[in-house]
Amino acid sequence: MRCVDMLYTLRVIAVLFAALALVPAGAHLFSMASKLQMDRGAYLSAQRAYDGWSLFGIVVIAALISCLALTVALYRAGESYILAALAFLCLVGTQGIFWTFTFPMNSATENWTMLPPKWEFLRMQWELSHAGSAALNFTALVLLVIATTKS
Repeated sequence: MRCVDMLYTLRVIAVLFAALALVPAGAHLFSMASKLQMDRGAYLSAQRAYDGWSLFGIVVIAALISCLALTVALYRAGESYILAALAFLCLVGTQGIFWTFTFPMNSATENWTMLPPKWEFLRMQWELSHAGSAALNFTALVLLVIATTKS
């Protein structure tokens, strides 16, 4: 495959996986206001909607790998790679947020099957962590689109 074709393919793949990675984060963000008003029982029930969403981890890994591959390929081709590198760092940032703020809340609530005392704090941290990830995912997607459309 020619270098130009490979770069085009990597650009398309990176943008597609970044867009797919935004889907769950965006869903969390746009449901946050409603969910923060729910009582204990309603919130636990609403959390069941996310059962099986761990499979999105495959998409997140693909987004990270494709964005890193694009960054390296652009660098090696002597093209501007800064936007792709920044997008990669945004995607890495979502993982930092997940493992630092989201995952501990999942563990403390046994994946939202029970609510310990002070559960409102756990809910707020969990919801805000997803909002932060959505912002970083969106930023990564925008950076990749700009990097892809630049001449």
